[in-house]
Amino acid sequence: MDFDFSWLLLGLPIAFVLGWLASRFDLRQLRIENRQAPKAYFRGLNFLLNEQQDQAIDAFIEAVQNDPDTQELHFALGNLFRRRGEYQRAVRVHEHLLGRGDLSRADRDRAQHALAQDFLRAGLLDRAEAALQKLEGTRYENEARLSLLAIYERSREWAQAEDVAQKLDESDQASYGTRRAHHLCEQAAERVAAGDLGGASRLLQQAVALAPEAPRPAIDSATLQLRKGDAAAAFDTLAALSETAPLALPLYAAAMQQAAVASQRSGEALALLQRRYVASPSIDVLEAIIALGGTPALPDDAPSDAAIAAQPRDGYIAHLAHHPSLVAASRWLAGERFEHEQFHPQVQRSLDQATRPLMRYRCAACGFEAHQYFWHCPGCQAWDSYPPRRVEEL
Repeated sequence: MDFDFSWLLLGLPIAFVLGWLASRFDLRQLRIENRQAPKAYFRGLNFLLNEQQDQAIDAFIEAVQNDPDTQELHFALGNLFRRRGEYQRAVRVHEHLLGRGDLSRADRDRAQHALAQDFLRAGLLDRAEAALQKLEGTRYENEARLSLLAIYERSREWAQAEDVAQKLDESDQASYGTRRAHHLCEQAAERVAAGDLGGASRLLQQAVALAPEAPRPAIDSATLQLRKGDAAAAFDTLAALSETAPLALPLYAAAMQQAAVASQRSGEALALLQRRYVASPSIDVLEAIIALGGTPALPDDAPSDAAIAAQPRDGYIAHLAHHPSLVAASRWLAGERFEHEQFHPQVQRSLDQATRPLMRYRCAACGFEAHQYFWHCPGCQAWDSYPPRRVEEL
């Protein structure tokens, strides 16, 4: 059968016209989609500026669907999810970005950092740690190290915290010597609890070398020396500390009194405590003086009716002459005899109950109060945020 070429000649123009129409339709559709994507983007930006986060998220999702290759839209959407507390959706967005093969190195690092922030905000510390460690060597390195440091401190992984703090110290961004000393002191406390006094002593020596003027390494060293039976060395450590950190004396006045008694240096300790008490009166320093059998030295302008009685316990009266204190009054009343002595125990219990909150320490950063002094606030995780004075004396 002969093939009729006239049909071929007729079909070619038809195919050309159909192809042209199809291309015009595709271009038109593409232009429509390209117009829709910016409109959705700007609509989302408008909602965001007006603090309408729900509508902003819907608009950004629409924009991402119209143009799935736009990284900035993905980052904006992921950040919005995180701010709203939808951490699982934020993680999916940033993991999708990391899974793309065409992502630049800078955007990949940015997505990795955003993913780590998602895990941190969600409280998934183990996954956050792994994500942050991948940022080593990137422009987010120092920020990642700070987050790792916070994770290790919160989870009390002190050796890892000290390693990270050392890297931060070496980066010359800030000084972390005192913070590293705290980490070493925490490790030393763990060694003491495990019975490794030698290992604890070595760690404390490193802490003192890192922060020679910080009170904690010296206080912990003196406590360890007392535990090992070397009271003379403990007293020397604390006496030296009273020169470099006199304001922290209320924290170690009791330990100094114990070391002085054990090393038969009560007179030396009493003179030192009395001198410091005049410069900065404190109930803790006062009680150490009274425990040594002494009375507080008063300023030169003390009134004549504030003379110290012969009994050391009357040192509370001398303190009250210049510093009204419910705690000091309660301690003095505890040793007094009254006309109706049978009611004294009940009255004393009430006073003790009333003074208990006044004997707490209060964090200056968050206001968290505790009967125990904390170097690391359990509330806000700040270091050295507790003044070395009781609530009553603040």
